Amino acid sequence: MKAGRHGISVRTRVLGSLVFMAMLALAVAGLTAFYFERERVDAQIDNALERNVSEFHTLADQGLDPRTGAPFDSVAALLRTGLQRIAMSPNEGSLAFLEGELSNTAPTIVELRLEDDPELMAALGEILTAQAAAGAAGTTPQGRLTMIETSETTYRAAVVPVRIEGDESLGTLVMAFDRGAEHTAMADTYQLYALVGVVSLLVISAIGWFTVGRVLRPIRLLGETAESISSTDLSLRIPVVGNDDLAALTGTFNQMLERLEQAFASQRQLLDDAGHELRTPLTIVQGHLELMDPSDPEDTQATKDMLLEEIGRMNRLVDDLMTLARARRPDFVAARPTDIAMLTDEVLGKARLLGERQWSLDSLADVTAPVDPQRLTQALLQLCVNAVRFSESGSRIAIGSRVEQSALHLWVRDEGTGIAEENFEKIFGRFERLDPAIEGSGLGLPIVRSITQAHGGHVTIRSALGQGTTVTLVLPLYGLTDQLDRTEQAA
Repeated sequence: MKAGRHGISVRTRVLGSLVFMAMLALAVAGLTAFYFERERVDAQIDNALERNVSEFHTLADQGLDPRTGAPFDSVAALLRTGLQRIAMSPNEGSLAFLEGELSNTAPTIVELRLEDDPELMAALGEILTAQAAAGAAGTTPQGRLTMIETSETTYRAAVVPVRIEGDESLGTLVMAFDRGAEHTAMADTYQLYALVGVVSLLVISAIGWFTVGRVLRPIRLLGETAESISSTDLSLRIPVVGNDDLAALTGTFNQMLERLEQAFASQRQLLDDAGHELRTPLTIVQGHLELMDPSDPEDTQATKDMLLEEIGRMNRLVDDLMTLARARRPDFVAARPTDIAMLTDEVLGKARLLGERQWSLDSLADVTAPVDPQRLTQALLQLCVNAVRFSESGSRIAIGSRVEQSALHLWVRDEGTGIAEENFEKIFGRFERLDPAIEGSGLGLPIVRSITQAHGGHVTIRSALGQGTTVTLVLPLYGLTDQLDRTEQAA
């Protein structure tokens, strides 16, 4: 996120895009409104001119000469009266011409003095000359609206020929708007709009800078956290705020860190365990090899047997360590619908080969559950191995399963030496052995717990010294119906 290292920052790019889009929207809206407002002003000018022309025609047809009280009998009187009676709008002026010569000007209250613009007068002279030529040719001159541009401004003018029956004179009434002044007044409004737009962009930029910074803060924290992570410290987490996409991204990143931390912890644990447990058999192997007499066949054979035994033990130890290392991987458990009653019965059949005991079934759960049958078999057989190790020949060992309160229970029960309550948690530690005289790696119960936890469950122990132990795997059942227990009492 640092601009010095990565060019323009995301914050700047996002804010620049927002400001550009806002500026574009304001510009498009302003230019569009300006265009239509300009068209509206031109339409208003034309309407005002047409209305004034209509009033003049009404005056000519129905009006009376104020001097005589009779209908107008001369063009000069009609033009003079028309200039006085037709009200002029702001930025509008009028002139009267008789036989091509200026005869009358607008009243003094009219601010726009058309006669003061020589270029306008010259342009009107050309129009009047053309009208006079048309009248001399016997063609009746027609009024028109025209646009006249001068160095001072642009005019929108109505040129109206005037004739009266009984008077051979040709008069012309000119009414014109200063179109440039009208547009200037409109432009002043849009200059204010532009100023407001600039101020709005500045306000948007200021607010956007803080808003975008706040929105991108989780991403910035992601970068800072990623930079601070090392192989020895993966404990940092980013607080999850809100429930939007960035919050989801933050949660995903935290989950990734947790998986990495677990993976690194598993690797370190595997290395520590392997170094701790393999050092002893390797030392034994090295010592016997150093002391072995190659010329003595009996010593060589004895050393060979001992080495093979130690290598086999190391192989079993490595297998157990690898099982524990894989326990946190997502693919450690491959769940599929499994008949729990059949699985329990199969485990009992395999366990009978582990030792001379009275093997029996406590109960069978008549249910199909989504579990990994191989892993569960591995866990239950490990419990059976422990039961054989800590029980006398001929004693009873029972296996069972049932569904209880939407949870699947699988257990192994023996009549062995039992476990003191204060050691219940200790026996799940790696390489923990309560009786060092009994053979074992101390990884059996940790593997059982890992398999159970991978199924989302937990392990419980019920035991009494001298009476035996029952170890139960409690697994949750999700979405199962018709969960029935069928208990079979076995001798």
